[in-house]
Amino acid sequence: MKSEVIVEEGFVYKDETHLTVSKTTLFFAGDGYTAYDCKGELVFRVDSYGSDARDTDELVLMDASGRCLLTVRRKRPSLHQRWEGFVGERMEGEKPIFSVRRSSIIGRCNVAVEVYTNPVEEYQIEGSFANRHCTIFNAEKEIVAEIRRKVDASTNVVLGKDVFVLSLKPGFDGAFGMGLVLVLDQIDGDDLPDEDEGGDHGMYVEPTQEN
Repeated sequence: MKSEVIVEEGFVYKDETHLTVSKTTLFFAGDGYTAYDCKGELVFRVDSYGSDARDTDELVLMDASGRCLLTVRRKRPSLHQRWEGFVGERMEGEKPIFSVRRSSIIGRCNVAVEVYTNPVEEYQIEGSFANRHCTIFNAEKEIVAEIRRKVDASTNVVLGKDVFVLSLKPGFDGAFGMGLVLVLDQIDGDDLPDEDEGGDHGMYVEPTQEN
């Protein structure tokens, strides 16, 4: 897979990278995110202070120091919940660098992504974000990133859905991938039925080399 910078070159990793993403409830009503690397160092953060996170039309992705990397904004009106991404802090009249839309309003997560490079790059997201089980494909149907439930290595227990893993293939822009996570949380989130019979409680899994 070729290396491509969409948001920032510093987050395009040469090796496969696994980020632990945590959805956090802040002092104010609303949800935020933090993402840590395998060394436990903060990579990304998102703060949301709205009265209802579902009503949030604009979210800002920051690095560990609080610098704005990416703004994702809901485009209204939009039948298929279209979102747009802007480098840094969005300015009035600025053109987006990518757009995300849900391919089908009903059913499992099926999301189309267009990156406004020359020529336009297309990505497809398949799976169920509500169950933290998504795969991101490029136009050549190569896997560029995956979202999976996180397994505690010491106990082999699957953690709750507020903690999951974003796996980035070499050459894929991690800031772009994290931006897609924010959009998926808004357009899909927990709106779909929970396919796990055990709900959001931890469950034991047989240890594998991948875990």
